[in-house]
Amino acid sequence: MNVDLNPIGYVSSPYLKKEDAPRQGRLTETEAEIVIDEQYLPGLFRVEEKKHLFVLCWFDRADRSVLRTTPPHNPVEHGVFATRSPNRPNPVSLSLVDVVDITGNTIRVRGLEALDGTPVLDIKPYSREIDCPE
Repeated sequence: MNVDLNPIGYVSSPYLKKEDAPRQGRLTETEAEIVIDEQYLPGLFRVEEKKHLFVLCWFDRADRSVLRTTPPHNPVEHGVFATRSPNRPNPVSLSLVDVVDITGNTIRVRGLEALDGTPVLDIKPYSREIDCPE
């Protein structure tokens, strides 16, 4: 089975190489921009009403051969599916970001650890009712 993904845009970020990025974007105040391709602009209708978004990116510079890793907060080896490591067979990232501003096709956000130029696959609104289990 093949899965075809077409990025809807890209990240403009101060993080140029892997070593620059924080372990988790939510742990920093750094801002980045999500630049949406013109053809997807109608999909941004009413996004400005949201305070938080989930951003799905393709970590194109990740090591796709990694299946085990040792998380920094727990010095015991885990399978990558039990971690948030960017290195995994399908390097799809999921980041919860704060919306700072939206101007035209650019969403300025806080909390995104993606490298500059990272392809953005999708954006979904955060919902406290759905996304916060008791």
